[in-house]
Amino acid sequence: MWLGRVGSVEPEFTGNAPLDIARSLFSLALMTSELISDPAALRPDTPWRTTRWAWTSEEDLADHASRPRLCVAALLPFKDRQPDWEGFSKCIRWMREAAAHFGVEIVFVLNADTGYIFDLDEVLYSEVLRRFRADFPEQRFIAGVTARGAEQDQGFRAERYRPLLDIVQTHDNCEVMLMTSRHLAALGPEARRDAYYALAEYLTHPALVHALEPAFVPWATPFEPWLLHQLAQHPRFIGGKVSTLTEPHFLYWAAMSRDLGLDFIPHSGDDFGLATAVKMGLPLLVGAGASAAPLLCAAIHMWQSESRSAQVTRFDTRVYKLFEAIQSFEDLVFRLDAKGSASAYKHSTAHVLHLLGLLTSPEAHPACRDLRGSDEPARMREAMERPLRMARELGIPGFALR
Repeated sequence: MWLGRVGSVEPEFTGNAPLDIARSLFSLALMTSELISDPAALRPDTPWRTTRWAWTSEEDLADHASRPRLCVAALLPFKDRQPDWEGFSKCIRWMREAAAHFGVEIVFVLNADTGYIFDLDEVLYSEVLRRFRADFPEQRFIAGVTARGAEQDQGFRAERYRPLLDIVQTHDNCEVMLMTSRHLAALGPEARRDAYYALAEYLTHPALVHALEPAFVPWATPFEPWLLHQLAQHPRFIGGKVSTLTEPHFLYWAAMSRDLGLDFIPHSGDDFGLATAVKMGLPLLVGAGASAAPLLCAAIHMWQSESRSAQVTRFDTRVYKLFEAIQSFEDLVFRLDAKGSASAYKHSTAHVLHLLGLLTSPEAHPACRDLRGSDEPARMREAMERPLRMARELGIPGFALR
């Protein structure tokens, strides 16, 4: 799709006549029609590009005053093919110390992709939550929940989410993340809205909805603007996470939510665009936090303005270099394999935490097939050089080789 600006329409021509005609007509439509700004005008099949929220810049949404939380998708580490509970708690304490040092609210995301949710049986799923709560009784967490036993189903069944929901909702001071699933994503916008509302009937705790782009898995379906607005109206859905690689859906969500004053908080799941959420004063919900928590906490703190007088407000502009260092590091942790997948980031994360002295072993879950090669320790050591230097220069504690 052409991504030019309204009012300066210069579509890129490909030599494919039907496609070029379609692009020209689309560009002309953008010039001659008003972009949608009223949610009452949205229809289930309305594309984002016909709304004004798809044309809002990150700079227009910049916010130096908000105090967003950092939601870290915690790694479940392994040693000798068994969960490394000591290492798990040690990593959580390390991240909590970083957040406390910089005055950042931190929430831990348990049993999501970084916690190997698709490789956990219900016993181990429950054990992760029980041990976390025993070690950190006052710490808020978010638990990933998805469908179980749906492999042979012919369509979406809300009750498939019930087993994990029942486990999570025995705990207090926590939220639920309703992770997307194949049959849920296959539904059209209206049916998907009804499916999420059916899941909400099981909820006793606040919940986040979850969307993926097809760049992650081919069956994924991002939320259309109509669907996002519909979900934002439900009192059980306090926000959502969107994972993006190609289309800036997180930016669309942020623009709509802020413009309409929605009681719904977008959480960025974009590990390839970590600075964006910080700049807009919105939460990150990312696996990158597991390997870079001190750096991200420092960046959130540095982005926030400090009022020196009634007339002067300023922030630490060195944060731009820290953003670059964090992203260069996480681009390698989350690098794509030959199949275009970043799933092996969990193994890379374990190597980083091992290099930092937090884990005694860089093992992945024994059932995990997304593994890095034998040269991964050296690759991660090289990837860490720039953020290590920035941590030294900026006095960021907790990010140094053992």
